[in-house]
Amino acid sequence: MRVFIIIIFCFIFSQASNAQWLTKPRVQNQQNFDKKPIRWGYYLGFNSFDYNFDYIEQQEDIQVTRSIGFNVGLIGSLRLSEYIDLRFEPGLSFTRRDLTYAPDPRFEGENDLLREVPATYIYLPLLLKINTKRLNNVRPFVTFGISTATNLSSNEKNPDDNFAGQFRTTTNPFFYEVGFGIELYLYFFKLTPSIRGIFATSDELVRDNVANSPWTGNISKLSSRGVFLNFTFQ
Repeated sequence: MRVFIIIIFCFIFSQASNAQWLTKPRVQNQQNFDKKPIRWGYYLGFNSFDYNFDYIEQQEDIQVTRSIGFNVGLIGSLRLSEYIDLRFEPGLSFTRRDLTYAPDPRFEGENDLLREVPATYIYLPLLLKINTKRLNNVRPFVTFGISTATNLSSNEKNPDDNFAGQFRTTTNPFFYEVGFGIELYLYFFKLTPSIRGIFATSDELVRDNVANSPWTGNISKLSSRGVFLNFTFQ
């Protein structure tokens, strides 16, 4: 994920620093594409999710080991003005987080210190996209908006809790998100690499059936946060 982000940053800043490349008149690809009232596309990309913990009483932090996940979805874009679009980007996101707890006398063995938390999200964001003026075949933009998701792996209704080895989260978290990207108008299509941060607003933790559980008893709020690196094709 870091390598991809570095590549995107290097490309954007190298092109932005080359003012002649941006301002010198060139043949423009896809000249009428952005004038369509409704535009469609799809995206592929990567994600990295983390958890933010708020504790009732101070304790040693629960460590989160992140993995690189995968995103795929569709895009519907409504043109509101020359510089503003409303976008709906339904998709699927696959990810996994491993939680490592600090030793506690209430744990019976080393297996109790580790909890694997996979997630498969049906992801439903609604975004406002604000564009700059097009510079030849390049157009930077920023996005912000809200989203919700259905976590098919949440196990919210599962009666088993951590005492049976099952870490549970809520099925329908809510997020706000911000991001930026750059549209590249190629000869046959438009390619858009973008980076986006998403932050949950809701508490996603389903607590264990025992109030003083060593896994959930001292957590006042558990919320996801993540980074998306997507490549859009239109």
